[in-house]
Amino acid sequence: MQDQERTDARRETNGRVRADGTGRADATHQPEADIEYRQFVRGRRSGEQYVRIVRTSTGIRRRGRGHLEATREVFRPRHPIGRFLAYTKQILLGEPLATAQLAHERLTKVKALAVFSSDALSSSAYATEEILLVLVLAGTGALSLTIPISIAIATLLAIVAFSYRQTIRAYPQGGGSYIVTKDNLGTWPSLVAASALLIDYVLTVAVSISAGVAAVTSAIPPLLPYTVELAVGFVILITLINLRGVRESGTIFAAPTYLFIGSIVLMLVAGIARLAIGDLPPVPAREVVASEPLTVFLVLRAFASGCAALTGTEAISDGVPAFKPPEWVNARTTLSWMAIILGVLFLGISALARALQIVPLEDETVVSQIARAVFGDTPLYYVTQAATMAILVLAANTSFSDFPRLSYFLARDHFLPHQFQFRGDRLAFSTGILALGLVSIAVVVHFGAETHALIPLYAVGVFTAFTLSQASMVRRWWTRREPGWHRSMIINGIGATATGIVAIVIASAKFAHGAWIVLVLVPILVMIMRAVNRHYSAVAEQLAIEDGGEEELAAIAEPTKPAVIVPVAGLDRATAHTIAVARSLSPTITAVHVTDDPEEGQELQRRWEETIKDVPLLVLDSPYRSLVTPLLAFVDAVRQRPGTGTVLVVLSEYVPRHFWEYPLHNQSALRLKTALFFRPNTAVMDVPYHLER
Repeated sequence: MQDQERTDARRETNGRVRADGTGRADATHQPEADIEYRQFVRGRRSGEQYVRIVRTSTGIRRRGRGHLEATREVFRPRHPIGRFLAYTKQILLGEPLATAQLAHERLTKVKALAVFSSDALSSSAYATEEILLVLVLAGTGALSLTIPISIAIATLLAIVAFSYRQTIRAYPQGGGSYIVTKDNLGTWPSLVAASALLIDYVLTVAVSISAGVAAVTSAIPPLLPYTVELAVGFVILITLINLRGVRESGTIFAAPTYLFIGSIVLMLVAGIARLAIGDLPPVPAREVVASEPLTVFLVLRAFASGCAALTGTEAISDGVPAFKPPEWVNARTTLSWMAIILGVLFLGISALARALQIVPLEDETVVSQIARAVFGDTPLYYVTQAATMAILVLAANTSFSDFPRLSYFLARDHFLPHQFQFRGDRLAFSTGILALGLVSIAVVVHFGAETHALIPLYAVGVFTAFTLSQASMVRRWWTRREPGWHRSMIINGIGATATGIVAIVIASAKFAHGAWIVLVLVPILVMIMRAVNRHYSAVAEQLAIEDGGEEELAAIAEPTKPAVIVPVAGLDRATAHTIAVARSLSPTITAVHVTDDPEEGQELQRRWEETIKDVPLLVLDSPYRSLVTPLLAFVDAVRQRPGTGTVLVVLSEYVPRHFWEYPLHNQSALRLKTALFFRPNTAVMDVPYHLER
């Protein structure tokens, strides 16, 4: 009966390592690697025994047969320095989130408005000023055109927003320009749209941060000399906030966004009310001598500059998957809110600027002049400036939400490095966020955080993407003839026509002022992405298993004994340990000692032959004192011998107890690994020898 129980218990172990009463493994079955084994333990009574399950890991748990899961404990560093770095990272970014928590990181409409609309809403703080800066070149009399131009831009905003409502409905999984264009117009147009958007997202960060710093220096002039430093600091701050995750960044950004909306609405209501009762006199007139004639081209330039108000309109259609269900319904509602709020703020600021006869100044923004005229030097003025600064700085968050997401799609389709698909500890696309932060800092530093120097580069890319997206929707409705396609095609057709005309106007009006840079960068980016795609396609072609190619794969996977080379520095415990490992891999082992001292090499060879008799040692003289080059030449010679398959180089490497001890060793194994990595048909194996205290 006891024998039967023992047999049944062995069957239950299903090939796991088992032991008898003495703790020895049962050698009648091939053990499989696992986190637990069953041990037979003798009881107190004679002949009594039971099975005890012994776990070999506290950080891995079983999910099912052949299915394990690493727990949070596995990811906790063991080294003090690693724990310190992990603790610092946790303070900055928060506790790591499991992949299963991704569904809980979705945004409500209120938070989504703060995350995806901050760019568009914040542009109302400088769009009017950009119109005035161009019109004032023709003298103060030309500023009367501010209202007609603002109305034209607001009309364009309504067209674009309504068009993107159609896109969100058609692409509920996310309908950014890249996806929509790729689905309807093909690869090349989609890469143009993606390149234009990537550039525009970088410029959005640079412009928003620079404008936010301008709001700060307008209220606190002594900070003006530190403009670049403040801008770089804000970029780093926004990068860290976004690395904390989408939902948490939405919580952080919600308060400043709604504070800005509330303060600007209060400023508009108070300003209009005071104008109505005649209690708000115009700002003291500043006559400006015209430096250019008032021409149609100048008006078009002013219109093109003011179109910066529309940047960020696409962000919501790009980020539909980030909304709570029903995603596309919530996204459409949020887009409508954003368009209405932006239109009211932009037209209100333009109307007050014209009524107060505001002239743009170098040391004070237009919004600051309006707020100072309406509120005076009261706390409300400083609240308005603080809110404007906050929304402008946090407007960069729209880019930090969409740039990583667009990079993910491009990496998924093999047009960008696959690292852009990686989600960090907080489920954010960390690689895209860090890349955007670094490039934005470079742009800010290069342009000195000067908003007016960056604006000419701005909006060219976004209107190119607008046009391609809307044209793609027209093609979709025409080819698929889905319900309501007539009406939808007309809406998107109007949108494509309007944004296309504006794109041409912006490119031509701003070409000499810096837009040419974007027009040059877009094709360069397209070529780079095509080159990346060709590389991944070539790799996939070489690695793919064709139909009927299972026999070839089986032949490749057939066990073979490689020719093993073991570089040795001397005869010691680490070398003996490495030779023992090499013996288990192949019967063909050759030890090689590279030396610049022939006598020392002969002495080592004599001791070797007395100690390790079954593995030959070759002494390779190196008259020019190089270790790596002679060894590589020897490996190549072995590899070229007839009948030699893979050459396996087994390296012995010391592992010190403390990090500061690493520089005390010459890292020969690291240099050899780096050099051998690029040798064909050559494998490298590292055998670490852990040094004790």
